[in-house]
Amino acid sequence: MNNLIRLLQDIKDNPVIYLEKPSITYLHSFLIGYLSTRTEMGLDREGSGIEGFQEWIQKREKTNVSQSWAGILVFSCGSDRNAFYSFFELFERFLNDESSKKDENGRSLNYSENDLKISVRPLYELLGSIKKRPGMYLGNNSITKLDMLLRGYSLAQREVGLPLTYQEREFDGFKSWIEEKYGINSGQSWSKIILFYSVDEHEALQKFFELFEEYLNRKKSSEVDENSG
Repeated sequence: MNNLIRLLQDIKDNPVIYLEKPSITYLHSFLIGYLSTRTEMGLDREGSGIEGFQEWIQKREKTNVSQSWAGILVFSCGSDRNAFYSFFELFERFLNDESSKKDENGRSLNYSENDLKISVRPLYELLGSIKKRPGMYLGNNSITKLDMLLRGYSLAQREVGLPLTYQEREFDGFKSWIEEKYGINSGQSWSKIILFYSVDEHEALQKFFELFEEYLNRKKSSEVDENSG
């Protein structure tokens, strides 16, 4: 949980570095990627620290609507940005309300991070799963939420020093390829570029998967040409 608290403080102080802008929606997707990856690596077995926050928010706001805590905060705070800043105060209250995790003898549960798995789910496998069931991972079809989830996924691995895989190194070249394809040189993320050339977030997400497949096939074609040359 200490990892999460430190990270949230960094995000609160420097949201642009992690999320591009103060946004509870972006933060929610980022944390899904980050926390699920840490769990997959065998960390946070005593809990990430955010378990129960959904129920706590629902109780506080006296609602049973089937929305994420982020969605509930957007509604109650009036805007995505206001909800972002309110989240940190509310999360601190939540932590203060929650008793520490205890075993049956009342001792704090402490797990070592020495049980870290060597690897996590391969990036392209994760993307394939998201493509099949975007609602399960993203809540709704949104290229920005995908981007934030992948940032959380990457950060969780960097924190423990896992080296980049071939797939992750290959994905790093996607942004340059997108810029070349659209004939622009932009400091924007690949998601923002694709969104700019799309009608909305939904279309942009669909377009991402089409473009990414084209990107991979292009590299494969180049490799075939080189081998046959």
